Amino acid sequence: MKKFSFLFILLLSLQSNAQFSGVFGKDPIVNLENFDKQRVYWGYFLGFNSLDFKIDQNIPTDEILVNTSIGFNVGLVGDLRLYDYINLRFEPGLYYTQRDLTFPGFDNQFDAVRQVKSTYIFFPLLLKFSSLRTGNIRPFLVGGVSTSINLSSNANSTDDNSNNRFRMNKWTNYYEVGFGIDFYLEYFKFSPSIRGVFSLNDELIRDNDPNSPWTSSVDAMQTRGIFINFTFH
Repeated sequence: MKKFSFLFILLLSLQSNAQFSGVFGKDPIVNLENFDKQRVYWGYFLGFNSLDFKIDQNIPTDEILVNTSIGFNVGLVGDLRLYDYINLRFEPGLYYTQRDLTFPGFDNQFDAVRQVKSTYIFFPLLLKFSSLRTGNIRPFLVGGVSTSINLSSNANSTDDNSNNRFRMNKWTNYYEVGFGIDFYLEYFKFSPSIRGVFSLNDELIRDNDPNSPWTSSVDAMQTRGIFINFTFH
């Protein structure tokens, strides 16, 4: 997460120091002056994610290791202006990611490692709190709740880890919180943002065997991670 935060801050530094047609200069030309007066506007986003698992174990045993990777995001944005500085946003999107779990107590990789490939469709409902606009820059905070459907959950499978089948619940609820900056360019508004996402539910479906070496020690397994999105309006 520190690496992603550094990249995000670096991006914002490059953007804020840019001199595209005097937009971010000492006396910038004010772009899209009436853009935020719209009641409703639309956009889309592209980005990437890094999702992890928070695993609580109910018996003393070696830790289950989680290896994360970088996934990608794509989706749509609908924005409703409630007040001058508060907007309600709906951001449905497709999120693809992979997490590799290494379970203790096994002598071979086939039994010890489970690749958890997930394809989520997220449905976030967020409140955006914007600061006063300064020139062509306007920082904001964002937070809210979301739900997702995991298209790769294997929730309906009768096989379990004994057949190399890792299962998760199909639906999960989350809360999200983050920040970003609106940049008003000549023809569109560009908004990079970073958000933390935290699951409210236990997502693991236990194996059929109550003494399963993969799931019997797990009290709760919950997704957590970050989204970095680049939104265009």
